[in-house]
Amino acid sequence: MENQELIKKCEQTAQAWLTSPLYDKDTQTAVRKMMENPDKTELIDAFYKTLEFGTGGLRGIMGAGTNRMNIYTVGAATQGLSNYLNKCFEGKGQISVVVGYDCRNNSQLFAETSANIFSANGIKVYLFDDMRPTPEMSFAIRHLGCQSGIIITASHNPKEYNGYKAYWEDGAQVLAPHDKGIIDEVNKVSVADIKFKGNPELIQIIGKDIDQIYLEKVHTLSIDPACIQRQKDLKIVYTPLHGTGMMLIPDSLKLWGFENVNTVPEQMVKDGNFPTVVSPNPENGEALTLALELAKKIDADIVMASDPDADRVGMACKNDKGEWTLIDGNQTCMIFLYYIIKNRFAQGKMKGNEFIVKTIVTTDLIKRIAEKNHIRLFDCYTGFKWIAREIRIHEDEGDLQYIGGGEESYGFMAEDFVRDKDAVSACSLLAEICAWAKDQGKTLYDVLMDIYVEYGFSLNKTINVVKPGKSGADAIKAMMTDFRVNRPQTIAGSRVVCTKDYDALLQYDADGNASSLDMPEKSNVLQWFCEDGTKISVRPSGTEPKIKFYIEVQGSMGCPHCYLGAREDALEKVEEVKKSLGLA
Repeated sequence: MENQELIKKCEQTAQAWLTSPLYDKDTQTAVRKMMENPDKTELIDAFYKTLEFGTGGLRGIMGAGTNRMNIYTVGAATQGLSNYLNKCFEGKGQISVVVGYDCRNNSQLFAETSANIFSANGIKVYLFDDMRPTPEMSFAIRHLGCQSGIIITASHNPKEYNGYKAYWEDGAQVLAPHDKGIIDEVNKVSVADIKFKGNPELIQIIGKDIDQIYLEKVHTLSIDPACIQRQKDLKIVYTPLHGTGMMLIPDSLKLWGFENVNTVPEQMVKDGNFPTVVSPNPENGEALTLALELAKKIDADIVMASDPDADRVGMACKNDKGEWTLIDGNQTCMIFLYYIIKNRFAQGKMKGNEFIVKTIVTTDLIKRIAEKNHIRLFDCYTGFKWIAREIRIHEDEGDLQYIGGGEESYGFMAEDFVRDKDAVSACSLLAEICAWAKDQGKTLYDVLMDIYVEYGFSLNKTINVVKPGKSGADAIKAMMTDFRVNRPQTIAGSRVVCTKDYDALLQYDADGNASSLDMPEKSNVLQWFCEDGTKISVRPSGTEPKIKFYIEVQGSMGCPHCYLGAREDALEKVEEVKKSLGLA
C-alpha cells in the first residue's frame, strides 16, 4: 500500500512536469516515457524527492525529474545563489562570479545555463571557454575579485553523475553562515522563478589568459629548481583520466622544467563516458592500469593521475624490487609535507612562522613530522573548506604562513592562492620530489622508507560497513549511540587514553573526565586514541548508506628493509582492532 501511495505521489509530480509549459519538450518526452513504463522504479527514483542543495552543493544522477541533475535543478540552485548574492552584497555595485565546468556529459550545458541565470539577475559572469580544473576556478575567484563562483563537476563519481559546487569570495567552498543562507534561498525557488534568459553583456569568456597567470603562480611553489634542471629528463607518465587535467598539468610540468612527460594517449581525450576505466577515480588502482602499462614500457620513474576535475592526484612508483606499487592518500600527504618542510629548511626559506594543516582522519605521523621540525600543525574536519578556513583565520590575524595541507582522500594543496585541493600544483610538486630523490640516487619509494625510519611506521586502513535502506540508517544511528553510551575502555588489548566526540564537542580521558573540544561546529564523528598509538575514527557517510571506520596502527622501522615486517605486524593489529569493534 505504501508503495502504491509513493507511485501515486510521484505520478502527480511527474504529471505537473508534463502539463507545465515551463519544461522543454525533451524533458517532457523523458518524463512521459517513465510514466508509460509498467516498471515504476525509474519514475520513483526520479521524482520521490527533490535533489537537495546541501552544504556541498548538488550531486546526483543526470536526467529528468526533481531528484535528478538537469537544467531545472541546476537552475533553481543558481537562482537561489543569485538571490543570496544580491542580498548579501546589496549596495556593493557590480557583483561578479566565476563559472567553470569539467568534462562530464552536460557539464558545459549546466555551466552555460548557470551563466545565463546569473547574468539575468544582474551578476557579471566570468565563464571559462572550455573545461578547466576546479582549483583554477578557485584561483580565478580570488584573482578577479569575485564574490562567488561555481564549478559543474561530480569529481570522481561514475559517469551517470554530475554536480554543482558553490564557492565564496575567498575561493573556498561556502561555510557558515553563507552555506545555510544559500540553502534557504534555494529552497524558496520554484521553476517559475528561474530567470533562464541571460544578459550577454554581463558574460565575459575567459580561458588562456587566466591559465597563464595561474600556471606562473603554481610555478612559484617550486622549492629546488636546480635539482629539476639536473633531472629534467625524469621519465614521467601522466593521465588525466579523460578530464580537465589535460588542459594544464602537462603545461605545468613543462613550465617547471620537465622535458620527458609521457601522457596516456587513450585518456588524453575529453570524454564524459570515461570509456577506458571502470571508475575515473585515481584512488582506485584500476584507473591507473593504462598508465602503468606505459610506465613499464618506457621504464618510467613516476606515474601520476588526476581525477576528472583535477583536484585529486593518485600516484605509483617502483619499490625496492623494481615493482610498481601504489602510494595511498595518507602516504601522499605525508610525502608532500615532509619534502616541503625538509627542503624549505635546506633552502633557507623558513621564517619560523609556518604552519601546516591536515584533517582529523589523516595519519598522525604527520604530527610527529611537524613536532620534530617545530612546525605548527592544525587538525580540521574532512574537506578542504576547513583547511581554507584555517588559512583565512591566520591570514586575518597575520601571525602564521601556510605552507601545505592535505587529507587522506588523495587531496593536497601546497598554496594559499587557491583554496581547494589542487592536482595541478600537486603533480608539479610530486615531479620535483621525484627529481630531488633521483638527484640523491633514490626513488619516491626510498623517500617513503626514509620517513618511516625517521618518524616511525604507520598503516592506515578504511573499513566501510554498508547498511542500506531505512533499517540500515537506523542501525548506523544505533551503532553511533552505543559507541557514545558505552565508550570502549580498551581496543585490541590497548587502553583507550582519549575519546573525542565531535558531536558533543567533548573529549574524555582514560578516567572519563570530560573537557571541551575547540572546533567550529559539531560533526557526527567519534575518535579513540589508544596507549599503543592506535587511532580509530568513526563517522557515518553523509551521502551513502554506510559507516566508515578509519584505523591507524603505528609501529617502528629500524631500517628500510624492515618495511614488510612492520606492515605485516600492522595488518595483524588491524584485524585485532576489527574484531574488538565487532567488524570482523
